[in-house]
Amino acid sequence: MHELNTVFRTLLCSALCMVPATSFAAEAVGGEALLRHFVEDMQTLSATFEQTLVDADDNVVEESEGTVQLSRPGRFRWTYTAPYEQLLVADGLNVWSYDADLAQVTVKPQAEVLSNTPAVLLGGGGDVFEDFTLDESFTDRGVDWLRLTPANSDGGFESVDLGFQDGILSRMIFLDALGQSTLIALFNVTVNEPVANNMFTFEVPDDVDLVGEPLTTTIADE
Repeated sequence: MHELNTVFRTLLCSALCMVPATSFAAEAVGGEALLRHFVEDMQTLSATFEQTLVDADDNVVEESEGTVQLSRPGRFRWTYTAPYEQLLVADGLNVWSYDADLAQVTVKPQAEVLSNTPAVLLGGGGDVFEDFTLDESFTDRGVDWLRLTPANSDGGFESVDLGFQDGILSRMIFLDALGQSTLIALFNVTVNEPVANNMFTFEVPDDVDLVGEPLTTTIADE
């Protein structure tokens, strides 16, 4: 799903693209403990974000911003507000992608779309310690970083960097097989605060095209 790939292309701040490779020799932190805390103790997250896509030559391709809500296991909502409006909702069964400009909704089975992608890390829909290898951990400019590589390369990603401040996720960097980086900076982060269930439901608006057939609970349980 092309629209989903947009979410996981580049999402930090342009300045983080300038972090030199030598920074990865910084003092290591308790990487496995931090990852386990993130995976096991974070149930919900709400934040605003800034996202940047950088190509293999360090050129900024696209910048966007919006809001994100997560609720484990397996539910998230990414709302893009600029430079265009776009909505991605994972409801536990399906991933819905709504492009307001195209007046089109695309829906696909969630297990198919998110398999072997960094979304598994965020949504908690899989076994992170089986799906990813923790390669290294380090501290740089007050941010504790974890670098993970996927056990299966079918998702198209080479590595995932997660940055934490005071144990709270605040930065993410995804490197894909084409050498592009997706950098995300999270702001106004709240963790383990209630998030309304209706944030993770999607109703197809009138007068838009629906591409795909959503799974239902009955089908998913078969």
